[in-house]
Amino acid sequence: MAKGTILSIDAMGGDAAPDVPVEGAAVLLARRADITLLMHGDEALLAPLVDAQAALRGRCTIVHTDAVITSDMKPSQALRRGKGSSMWNAIEAVKNGEAGAAVSAGNTGALMAISMLILRKMEGVHRPAMTALWPTVRGRTVVLDVGANLEADAAQLVTFAIMGEAYARAALDIEKPSIGLLNIGSEEMKGHDEVREAHEWLRTATLDMDYRGFVEGDDISKGAVDVVVTDGFTGNVALKAGEGVARMLASRMREAFTANLRSKLGAALAMDGLKRLREQMDPSNVNGGVLLGLGGVSVKSHGGTDARGFAKACELAAALAESDYRDKIIANLLRVRESGLAAG
Repeated sequence: MAKGTILSIDAMGGDAAPDVPVEGAAVLLARRADITLLMHGDEALLAPLVDAQAALRGRCTIVHTDAVITSDMKPSQALRRGKGSSMWNAIEAVKNGEAGAAVSAGNTGALMAISMLILRKMEGVHRPAMTALWPTVRGRTVVLDVGANLEADAAQLVTFAIMGEAYARAALDIEKPSIGLLNIGSEEMKGHDEVREAHEWLRTATLDMDYRGFVEGDDISKGAVDVVVTDGFTGNVALKAGEGVARMLASRMREAFTANLRSKLGAALAMDGLKRLREQMDPSNVNGGVLLGLGGVSVKSHGGTDARGFAKACELAAALAESDYRDKIIANLLRVRESGLAAG
């Protein structure tokens, strides 16, 4: 295969695998001439799908395995029985230096567990954090943690801020991302002790970061800051609530614009604006969560995504593989340790 960025794909993970991962890979390679792929999965199933995609010819190597991590498999089961599976092999290729990043639309818990086992944690990171890219009125905002850790102490929240800032530089191409700490109010006396303690560290530490202080829940969709930091319980609830509101609004708009002839005429007149709104709200355009704090890049695609969404997750993986974001994380973690804040 040609030199350049190499991505390791779990072709058997996801609701519509292997069709969607293969189709998504073709969408990606049609846009990026500098990327080649390792496609892990059952060769008997993959070969005809790959051969049917002109963009994949000569740029995709199938790595055969007939073992698969199923969607109902618990993380503990995946660790015991998953060795040699398409997901396991995709991540192991990153560890072995065969690829710059791994992408899977498979079982989230299994992917997190296997990624942590194989890639290990970066020095200075006590607990990795899962990210999400949140659509806002200004573009996109990074939110973390969104489920990897139900609780987080002050030291972990500071670490999340450092990781999220470096991630936003790479994923969103922002030179100096702004950071906010999610709280129930902007006043300094509000919130749990660990949130207030993390705020003090971020406010006073000599870190090369644009920390803006506390932000509230409605500030996420406003795009008040580029990175929103919170614990995994709060982040996951906020993420699911936001997704639910988006689906409800989409449903209500369809009902409103198809209710009668007059509303249909109004929809026709507003078609350009409605198309732009649909594009902004389309989850395929913000697909890809990353488990930050590991010794390699592992990207989680939505299990039910389409080919375009899977390609977006792969583009994110490539951007991270090509960036120096982990070096920036290490540098700021070193500053934190030198200032006396130990990881919790």
